[in-house]
Amino acid sequence: MPELPEVEVVRRGLERWVAGRTVGAVEVLHPRAVRRHPAGAADFAARLTGETIGVPQRRGKYLWLPLEGRDLSVLGHLGMSGQLLVQPEEAADEKHLRIRVRFEDAAGTELRFVDQRTFGGLSLHENTPDGLPDVIAHIARDPLDPLFDEAAYHAALRAKRTTVKRALLDQSLISGVGNIYADEALWRARLHYERATATLTRPRSAELLGHVRDVMNAALDVGGTSFDSLYVNVNGESGYFDRSLDAYGREDEPCRRCGTPMRRRPWMNRSSYFCPRCQRPPRVAS
Repeated sequence: MPELPEVEVVRRGLERWVAGRTVGAVEVLHPRAVRRHPAGAADFAARLTGETIGVPQRRGKYLWLPLEGRDLSVLGHLGMSGQLLVQPEEAADEKHLRIRVRFEDAAGTELRFVDQRTFGGLSLHENTPDGLPDVIAHIARDPLDPLFDEAAYHAALRAKRTTVKRALLDQSLISGVGNIYADEALWRARLHYERATATLTRPRSAELLGHVRDVMNAALDVGGTSFDSLYVNVNGESGYFDRSLDAYGREDEPCRRCGTPMRRRPWMNRSSYFCPRCQRPPRVAS
């Protein structure tokens, strides 16, 4: 599933290509793509037609298109395989095209939502006073947000009776961090994923937060992480950060710091990658 860097890459592309454009027509080609819009496909298309797209916004992994002059937004759920593509109007339809948005201008491009697995979709939502779609009002700010409250985050982290990787993936504490970048940040911080958050000192948690920011900014610089063709930017191009990963996906390869073979362990229906020497597991109390 796309994490913060991948979603931000898509948001920047949408800001360039669709912000300020007025919707001329909407075509929903698969009902599951608007299943989070309870009123259905016809209502979604009718309500969006004639609206002008504002500057696309993001919080963590969540992306939305505010509608100018309205307290409404189109929330994009990318799911496991969703893609928001800006394509020439004459381009052939993608095999898994689910929604097409045409614009009133003569720019010659349209917005397409493509989703092979149909886990994602688009939906219209009322905005909160802060400008967020109401269904994601509970999502915490992400570490690249200028208004991210570090002191509050450190206090919440220490108070949480959990382990450090679970805390990194808790979107009510800090948003945008997923499995890949959690493993990368923990490797850089030399922390085992099962380390208890209550044992982290303020300097240690600040160091970890710094690594989270560093790895996300590094991924942004190269367009995010792409392990297959399902994650692309709005022009259909893949990111290249997978070539720079230090932990994730490197089972049995030598640790880039100490040379010890990296390990993978099952973790919450996912996998955790770590160095058994640099990231020693916490001691189990007798």
